[in-house]
Amino acid sequence: MLRRTFIALTTTAALTSTSAFAAGHSKDIVDTAIDAGSFTTLVAAVEAAGLVETLKGEGPFTVFAPTDDAFAALPEGTVEGLLADPEALAAILTYHVVPGKVMSTDLSNNMMATTVNGADVTIMTEGGVTVDGANVVTADIETSNGVIHVIDAVILPSM
Repeated sequence: MLRRTFIALTTTAALTSTSAFAAGHSKDIVDTAIDAGSFTTLVAAVEAAGLVETLKGEGPFTVFAPTDDAFAALPEGTVEGLLADPEALAAILTYHVVPGKVMSTDLSNNMMATTVNGADVTIMTEGGVTVDGANVVTADIETSNGVIHVIDAVILPSM
């Protein structure tokens, strides 16, 4: 059920225009994600991993936020397994966060960015922007403590 809710939230966020997020500019990353309604799974995962206070903190942070559909596309039982393993969940979630505020205009092709997890993600800009192969479907959703870029897949660090 959590997976289904997360997917519904993600789809809604991806379909919502960026202007709908403009009102959330005074809100932090977590509250902006909650208000979007399409990041239910992501928000639940952030809570389960104990990262809410961090992502409500001063920042700035850049979050590559997978939609609920992105989480739903993971193999059956993956989300539930991760929610039961907060340490593994935190490692994956922090792989979606880059310190600082990185706007789409700051990106370049074959750019490497070090995540909060400590591993690097590869950003490509040819034929659309991707982060480790996940497509950025909505960029530059500004928040009070950073920016959110919506992606269509959950990216996983090399283990």
